[in-house]
Amino acid sequence: MELIRGLHNLHAGHRGCVVTIGNFDGIHLGHQAVLAQLAKVGETMALPTVLVTFEPQAREFFVPDSAPIRLTRLREKLMALGGLPLDRVCCLRFDQRLAGLMAPEFIERLLHRGLGARYVLVGDDFRFGRRREGDVALLMAAGKRLGFEVGQMETCFVAGDRVSSTRIRDALGNGDLATAQALLGRQYSLFGRIIHGDRRGTTLGFPTANIDLHRRELPVTGVFAVEVHGLAANPIPGIANIGTRPTVCGVRGLMEVHLLDFDGDVYTRLIEVTLLHKFRNEQRFDSLAALERQIREDVASCRAYFGL
Repeated sequence: MELIRGLHNLHAGHRGCVVTIGNFDGIHLGHQAVLAQLAKVGETMALPTVLVTFEPQAREFFVPDSAPIRLTRLREKLMALGGLPLDRVCCLRFDQRLAGLMAPEFIERLLHRGLGARYVLVGDDFRFGRRREGDVALLMAAGKRLGFEVGQMETCFVAGDRVSSTRIRDALGNGDLATAQALLGRQYSLFGRIIHGDRRGTTLGFPTANIDLHRRELPVTGVFAVEVHGLAANPIPGIANIGTRPTVCGVRGLMEVHLLDFDGDVYTRLIEVTLLHKFRNEQRFDSLAALERQIREDVASCRAYFGL
């Protein structure tokens, strides 16, 4: 899968494709259905498939303090997309210039001149352009003039309700990993590179691999049984605390993973941490001794969960 960053990196070889557009936060079952449909069209038309997405997302640009919590950062999104039928991702920087493009100009510059789109697949509620002035009807009218077809994707439902990133955020916020998994079509994971920490876990007898999540807000917090991918041939069981570590006055989002029965050099390694089961919410303890007692209980619970 090819990553194209910005309109300026599009060239003649990228022209002629089938396209879908959106944030695709989480790459849930609805997104997967869109990409599966796009792949069928691409195969029929013998054209590559392209996803156009944005960094930051529009609401993060316009209202950063109230934008939805991200399910996936760009790296996580690209890793999830890597296993799906998609040839290219065109990632556009959402800035004042892009926000100010009128809908017809967006179509002309990106879809027609930039990508040479032959088919564009969107949802029936798709909006685009300055002040969201563009809609599906405008896109279809432009397609007739410029030579591309427009397809509309039906909404994806699970258990009678629409699949959406909002539903997944709510499920994760409530610690409902089963519902999140049902909507994602996979267990929820976080990705990151292991950094040097303050070694407090080692002092307490439970060394941890620390991952800075680089997020304004966390989509999920608490203590979880996890599997860690990327350190060995097989996943390594562990227990993870995700949060801000209130007992030691932490302020940034951090994931600390204690690996069960594993001893190796892990620093700077890029890992995927899959959440399997939530034991409890993150909490503040009155002392490090109280924290240590709780960690011992958590690790025992985790060993029991894995049957170790």
